[in-house]
Amino acid sequence: MEPTTDYITCLEASFTKAANQHIATQQMAYMRHQFVFYGIKAADRRVLQKPFLVKAYLPAKHDLNKLIIDLWSKPARDFQLFGQELVQQYQHHLELEDIAILEYMVTHKSWWDTVDFIAINLMGPYFKKFPEQRAVYVQKWLASNHIWLQRSALLFQLKYKDELDTVLLALTINALLGSKEFFINKAIGWVLRQYSRTNPYWVSTFVEQTPLENLSRKEALRLLN
Repeated sequence: MEPTTDYITCLEASFTKAANQHIATQQMAYMRHQFVFYGIKAADRRVLQKPFLVKAYLPAKHDLNKLIIDLWSKPARDFQLFGQELVQQYQHHLELEDIAILEYMVTHKSWWDTVDFIAINLMGPYFKKFPEQRAVYVQKWLASNHIWLQRSALLFQLKYKDELDTVLLALTINALLGSKEFFINKAIGWVLRQYSRTNPYWVSTFVEQTPLENLSRKEALRLLN
């Protein structure tokens, strides 16, 4: 048995043992029945998966892509939620080509519960390490018409604070103006609201000068009004 297969088999056994159908039914309903669940609450799942994230026992970095694709092929959402936290353990060892697996994670079995984590906690550190990649991928994702890549283009700077690139953020938002997609307009408001904690003047000026959707405007100004 390959090490990656053995790793996932052991994880699956741990999830199976802790399964709770009542909680699973609630989780599936909350996620609009798009995914199946074992019925393990997030805090309990993190306790279960903790041994699998111990640094000394992590799979080799060169096995990470295969592991993620295998985890994403599993029907239970718990595996994707684990997978994104697994990738986070390697964030100090990110390589230039790792953007490909992050894109894969965003574009497969896409929903806000994984996309937001990946954009903020995985793509965010990646683009800090490789800033020359930011404009390249933002342009690519904006042109893709893929709402989850576009949401990622908005959210990867969410935790950047005074390192946030306002020129790139303004370009991204302006490219998406007129969208009626809830997840795009909500993300526009969210990133602006978060940045208003760091630079309220820039945000208030930008909102005043930009024809944002009502949802985006309301979210952006929530801390300023």
